[in-house]
Amino acid sequence: MKEMTCIVCPNGCSLKVEKKDGVWEVSGNQCKRGEAFAVEEMTHPMRTICSTVRTIFAGVPVIPVRVSAEIPKERIFDVMNQINQVTVDRICGTGEPVIENVLGLGVDVIVTSDILKGYENAESVS
Repeated sequence: MKEMTCIVCPNGCSLKVEKKDGVWEVSGNQCKRGEAFAVEEMTHPMRTICSTVRTIFAGVPVIPVRVSAEIPKERIFDVMNQINQVTVDRICGTGEPVIENVLGLGVDVIVTSDILKGYENAESVS
């Protein structure tokens, strides 16, 4: 039996999950979403990533980014490795990809701020 806290809604239900006769049984959930969360966590856990990437702009050395959709939990470190290799060398803003289809996962790494938009005429770090 595995115990976990549901994160789908503010209730934070304490869930108990176990597999009996090939079927996942979930208890402690107050709604169906909690049951679905527990089964997904046990069979194919997904996560989101928020991070930063370097830029060439002295006034804004890093900008915030995130993945555009959840990725498999086991690929977090692979995606972070790709993010850590990026240096943005252009003015970009919220929603623009800095890595398209990262690792073939069908997910982009996108910018989450317009902070560079104020640096249209900014000097880059040489």
